[in-house]
Amino acid sequence: MKVVDLTHKVAQFLQDAKGKLSNEMIASKGKNDLVTYFDKTSEKMIVDGLSEILPSAGFMAEENTKVYNNEDLFWIIDPLDGTTNFIHGLPCFSISIALASKDRVLLGVVHEVNLNECFYAFGGGQAFLNGKVISVSKNDKLSDSLIATGFPYNDFSKKEVYLAFLGHLFENTHGVRRIGSAATDLAYVACGRFEAFYEYGLKPWDVAAGAFIVSEAGGKVTDFNLGENYVFGKEIIASNHLVHSDFQVALASYFK
Repeated sequence: MKVVDLTHKVAQFLQDAKGKLSNEMIASKGKNDLVTYFDKTSEKMIVDGLSEILPSAGFMAEENTKVYNNEDLFWIIDPLDGTTNFIHGLPCFSISIALASKDRVLLGVVHEVNLNECFYAFGGGQAFLNGKVISVSKNDKLSDSLIATGFPYNDFSKKEVYLAFLGHLFENTHGVRRIGSAATDLAYVACGRFEAFYEYGLKPWDVAAGAFIVSEAGGKVTDFNLGENYVFGKEIIASNHLVHSDFQVALASYFK
């Protein structure tokens, strides 16, 4: 698939960039919201490549290299999901690309750069990791589940309830991990490494590709109220589907 090939090219650029970042290459878009020369260059490489693959499609891209101009068919791009990790020399960080038509995702690719793992799906009820079919975990007990989440970085309006629910998960699951890349968290749900992922305050480019891959791998994705507004609604639960109901009931008792 040409989009997968493109992510390999961009991933190599980001791998080569590790250790070459200077303070002059980092800018702030807002509180705890950073962007680097490499985010912008990665996005330009992706936009140029996708424009050749599908010239008619528009773009919704985090760094606004090219504006969204076709609601019938458009790419949703995060060129470097996990910028703070990248800046500090930490894994993991990833490239996230989704193709959407209005409010429906048609294709998703998440490429975690450090391990060179490319997760993708393009419809038909299958998802892949480096060419091999993957599926979600078969664990059906929340008490035996490993959960992923992300910490809010500029929207602290739900901080207290978030911390309270986090405490509940500490006591009632195998544990909680926060690795700093929502796209990668979702890919890890898709291949069975996590049973569930949840977060609020996310943008479409953080979740569009990964959520689609979870669905195609046999998982379930909703917003906090079990609705379908998780790409643009700024809140998401993604799971192996077997623990989804129990997880959402527990979350809803805190996020009322």
